Amino acid sequence: MAESRTWSLKARVALAVGAVLILGGVVVLSVALSYGGRAAREAYDRLLLGAANDIAAAITIRDGAALVDMPASAFQMLALAPEDRIRYRVTGPDGATLTGSEDAPPPPERRAGGGPVFYDGDLGAEPGRYVAVTRRFAERSFSGPVRVMVGQTLRARQALARDIAGGALAVLAAAGLAIGLFAWLATRSALRPLQRLGAALARRDPTDLTPITLPMPTEIAPVLGALNGFMGRLDRQVAATRNLIGDAAHQLRTPVAAIRAQAQDAQEEQDPARRARLLARIHERSIGLSQLLDRMLDRAMIIHRTDTAPRAAVDLRDVALEIYEALEDMPGGTMMRLELPPAPVVVRGDALSLVEAGKNLAANALAHGRAPIRIGVARDNRAVRLYVRDAGPGPGAAILEGMGARFASHAPGGAGLGLAIAREVAQSHGGTLRLGLCEDGFEAALSLPKAGA
Repeated sequence: MAESRTWSLKARVALAVGAVLILGGVVVLSVALSYGGRAAREAYDRLLLGAANDIAAAITIRDGAALVDMPASAFQMLALAPEDRIRYRVTGPDGATLTGSEDAPPPPERRAGGGPVFYDGDLGAEPGRYVAVTRRFAERSFSGPVRVMVGQTLRARQALARDIAGGALAVLAAAGLAIGLFAWLATRSALRPLQRLGAALARRDPTDLTPITLPMPTEIAPVLGALNGFMGRLDRQVAATRNLIGDAAHQLRTPVAAIRAQAQDAQEEQDPARRARLLARIHERSIGLSQLLDRMLDRAMIIHRTDTAPRAAVDLRDVALEIYEALEDMPGGTMMRLELPPAPVVVRGDALSLVEAGKNLAANALAHGRAPIRIGVARDNRAVRLYVRDAGPGPGAAILEGMGARFASHAPGGAGLGLAIAREVAQSHGGTLRLGLCEDGFEAALSLPKAGA
């Protein structure tokens, strides 16, 4: 199957930072252009206004007529924009041009009068910017407003706006490079724990499934925890397989050799009675070997299901009923009794594993206990119990202490795995296997936490 590839974390961070910088650049550039245009307009509007005021201040009245002596200071102000063309016009109260160009457009009538008026208009073939200043006279020989209009093209304004926007863009580009560099360094630093984790895994022996203990950031710690959990489950599966192979090699060699030797003796035996006894012993040992194999396979299956079977809500009353139905045809099975409460007793677990553990407890009670055998379910304070009771006194304290370990059978013909299976099932469900005397006999029970506890 082809390896699924996706973008690296560095590429994703670079893409995200680049997108932010591009979007920020567009916003900053638009803001810079707007600010630059406004700043340039305000700066050169002041020049226009200063020139117009100088011209208005130079108007005098002689012999009942307005005379305009164009001041040099007005043109010096306008010369601060040497690339721009200028146009001026002075009109009398009747609107007639006193001096200047007739082509200079007047301000809009609705905005004329009062203070200075700025407006846009053409200056030849180019767009221009104008200001109109009105000076009012009230003399005996001359009365009325004199309007001064001064305009210039927009080249200097546009150049200043571009300079402001270009400077802002240069600053943004430098800041973007710095942010990109810092983001790259931060990404490398943030990914270094993952590189350490990968190196630690690469250095490990394939059989080393112990937890990895490395300091990890909070965001990566769940990944390490999940990895350690997976290796723990894999280690339990490997250990179960190893134990199954070792147990099979150790436990099966002796009974198989004995059956083989007895079969050879039976084949060579001439006495019919002795041959019959040998065949009976072969049959008995075959049954014991079959039970041992069943228990070993059951244990392997239980360990496998511990990490693979999904946990679901299980009513222990159903588990007890299934155990009873599975064993009622065994020798002594008719002496079994069910003790079930009326309300459900729910745990979260694997029903098959719980049934298998209970069957082992009940089979032990049938084989080694004293009738009547009772299978039931009970509630404790924070736990529930799936129990099997018999009326016997149970094993002694010394024997009871070692029960539950693998191959720790103290009964003739026992495989020594039934209680080990029950203990492992209880532990995999967060509970314990309890063995001990009760008020009316001996009890073996799986003590399990309640669902949701």
